[in-house]
Amino acid sequence: MSDFLFISLLSLPSPPSPIIFEAGPFALRYYGICIALGIAVGTWLTARQLENKGYDGTLALDSLFFIIVPGFIGARIYHVVTDYDLYAADPFPGVFEVWNGGLGIYGAVAGGFLGAIAFSWFRGISVLDYADAVAPGLILAQAIGRWGNYFNQELFGRPTELPWGIRISPDNRPVEFADATAFHPTFLYESIWNLLGCLALLWIARRFVDWLRPGDLFLIYVSLYSVGRFLVETLRVDPAFLIGGDFRGNLFVSSVLALVFAMFLFLRHSRPANKTADS
Repeated sequence: MSDFLFISLLSLPSPPSPIIFEAGPFALRYYGICIALGIAVGTWLTARQLENKGYDGTLALDSLFFIIVPGFIGARIYHVVTDYDLYAADPFPGVFEVWNGGLGIYGAVAGGFLGAIAFSWFRGISVLDYADAVAPGLILAQAIGRWGNYFNQELFGRPTELPWGIRISPDNRPVEFADATAFHPTFLYESIWNLLGCLALLWIARRFVDWLRPGDLFLIYVSLYSVGRFLVETLRVDPAFLIGGDFRGNLFVSSVLALVFAMFLFLRHSRPANKTADS
């Protein structure tokens, strides 16, 4: 009996319908709620970080008008380009049906960063300071937003007998795993990694304040997230763009970004910072 209760506490309940309620053509989905909640919490944390740097915290809210649209477009473009096989047979309106899932975080970061550059120029602040302030809130938003994949029954891993395996309905299982019922909840693994990454970035920002240079925290964020993404990708079995026929493309992207950004951080600190000469 005790073993049954222990396993029950560890187990994830099967995802409910992805739709909360419908009214005519309008449907409120858990996926959108998770993304909106992630943006709200991430914005709040970014405001706190900006205040710690001596900026007005309301800049975080103002920046949303510059960041959300290009970030959203970048996220969708990355997904559609890298997973175009999902839409090739009937691309329209499928490529626009974002409410069914399909946002690439690397595209979101790239698009959002372009928006951040425009916002920083418009408001006359340092884009590197702003990027550092955004980093903890961004990875926290990702941790929350990943739960949208739970409700959509997507981005799960290979079959598992672990007690916390998630049960996926037959319609959402890959053909080769049609007989399996429980799968690794890779969305949960990534969410936990991102939450820990947020805490790590906040600790680094406080503990190494005298060592960090503008932009360093954002470099650490990209590298740290990419390490976790690489590990999660080794478990995932959902459709993905492939390199060489069987190598998941996101494994390549995440490994390259983790190494490149870590190396850039190392090179920045391999030589002393420029200091103004004494007069």
